[in-house]
Amino acid sequence: MKTATAAVVQDLAPSGVLRASINLGNPVLAGGTPGEPTGVTVDISREIGSRLGVPVELLCFDAARKSYQAMAEGHADLCFLAVDPAREAEVAFTAPYVLIEGVFAVPGDSELTTADDVDRPGVRIGVKEGSAYDLFLSRTLRHASVVRGRDGIDEFRAQGLEAAAGIRQPMTEFVAAHPGFRLVDGRFMEIGQAVGTTRTRRPETVRYLHDVVEELKADGFVAEALRRADQSDDLVAPPG
Repeated sequence: MKTATAAVVQDLAPSGVLRASINLGNPVLAGGTPGEPTGVTVDISREIGSRLGVPVELLCFDAARKSYQAMAEGHADLCFLAVDPAREAEVAFTAPYVLIEGVFAVPGDSELTTADDVDRPGVRIGVKEGSAYDLFLSRTLRHASVVRGRDGIDEFRAQGLEAAAGIRQPMTEFVAAHPGFRLVDGRFMEIGQAVGTTRTRRPETVRYLHDVVEELKADGFVAEALRRADQSDDLVAPPG
């Protein structure tokens, strides 16, 4: 087991408490309530705290952008976010511990059938503001446009948009519960979810987090945490 030096403990948890920013807005990563959160990110936070020998404080948010903001403003020591160039200016990431897919939902009678079809003039895509797929689509779309809101599916339905973007698991649940909608074929992105800390941390500290994440993937910890949360262990990322 990777052990932390006193310097790493002091650098990563200078207050004597490891503050972990948890995004309850992504059901693959976390669930429950702010008072009793559950999921793989909660389990990883507590495992890192145990290895450091410090208590863990879980700071729960309903969106990735709020979780990122807490990290960037120095209110958290750890975060669990999708790796994205827009975030890497402030956050030093490990390799991903989980890989999830970004997919599109459309009305059942839509002529859009594949992920590539969606990027065309006149197509408006509902996204959750500040999400990984918002950042990705805003950077890569050539013709379609994004419509941001608290929830991409809500914007999609309320405004009669041509498509909604989201992660596969909740999007699959949405179309199963609403027969008038369907997913298009394929994914538009693969989302690598990683552990992050501020770039003000020492390189030794970032390497420590990277090594711990690799251990937790290799020894089955991440897979077991996903199963406990009723998520597929097929989501575990390969070695980084």
